[in-house]
Amino acid sequence: MQPKVGELAPDFSAISDNGQHITLSELRGSWVVLYFYVRAGTNGCSTEAGRFEQALPEFTNKNVKVLGISTDTEASQAKMREKCSLSFPMIPDGDKKICKAYGTIGGLMGLLGVASFQTFLIDPQGKIAMHWPKVNPFDPTKAIFEALDQLQRLEKTV
Repeated sequence: MQPKVGELAPDFSAISDNGQHITLSELRGSWVVLYFYVRAGTNGCSTEAGRFEQALPEFTNKNVKVLGISTDTEASQAKMREKCSLSFPMIPDGDKKICKAYGTIGGLMGLLGVASFQTFLIDPQGKIAMHWPKVNPFDPTKAIFEALDQLQRLEKTV
């Protein structure tokens, strides 16, 4: 079952492919884009990761951390990191605990066992602000920036 907008995002602790220890709750105070992808190194997933990397300076300016998650191994993700020159954390979820907590298992043409293309935007209080259950990996950031601009404007008026 997927967490819903307005609910506290399921917390997790994990080690990224480059050895960085990441605990979601420790990122409170920042916005977080948590994007799930199907398989490291495939065309769509590499393109999606590259788009996030290109947009990283704008995300950083808006106090947003980007995390990519798949059921791939650390080695597969490290290859994709190198191939796509990625600088944000990629989290291997081989035991599928994170993917299950977010309800993202079931991608790749309906085959079970891998994550599907989905994105969650988590607010600075740790709540899910937006969820995109179907993501175009070739243009993953446009809708995020539109929602973020709206939400950050609202945040300033409160």
